[in-house]
Amino acid sequence: MEPSKSKGWGLERALDVVTGAGFTTMGAPRNRDRGIEVLVQRRPSLADIVGPKMRLLLIGLNPSPASADSGIPYHRYSNRFWPAALASGVISRDREPRHALNFHGVGMTDLVRRTTRSADTIRSSEFRNGFARIERMCEWLKPKIACFVGFKGWRIVADSKAVAGLQNRTIGGVPVYLMPSTSGLNTHYGVVELAAHLRTASNLVDTI
Repeated sequence: MEPSKSKGWGLERALDVVTGAGFTTMGAPRNRDRGIEVLVQRRPSLADIVGPKMRLLLIGLNPSPASADSGIPYHRYSNRFWPAALASGVISRDREPRHALNFHGVGMTDLVRRTTRSADTIRSSEFRNGFARIERMCEWLKPKIACFVGFKGWRIVADSKAVAGLQNRTIGGVPVYLMPSTSGLNTHYGVVELAAHLRTASNLVDTI
């Protein structure tokens, strides 16, 4: 990987892009005259679907194997994300994340890149490392709202007593909305409630 030496690029950002694309580094990165050279290896993960001028950056806990295989966040049909997002009006096409980004300004990433069947196996250190990466992403891409989908990561890293809604703390200077997980394992919330949270998060953009 040889990123441009334009303003703002450096080793840390290059490694963040590698991680966000679903790769791991092999050996130490090297500075070259033409940029930063990084030897990478593909990992079973899910690439970020993000860009500039995002209205809403959705941050899940970590990818499922189904999402890693398909390249579609929240891919499993037991997950209520896509039905809730469609019902909220935040997106207009089912399981088309690039359409969501390009036409609605809705980006998607995860706190932790490691693929697991359950978020229960994620270590606190992984959430903290992921949080630092998301913070740098928000400083760089400046989405209007960062919406954490699932309480666990935010409660571990930012506020152990946090409840759903707009948070007192920002990430990378970006306001944060916290909502319940859309996983099928989370039986406390239905599609209607999840859609209401997504709609509220999106509507906050117009109040900033």
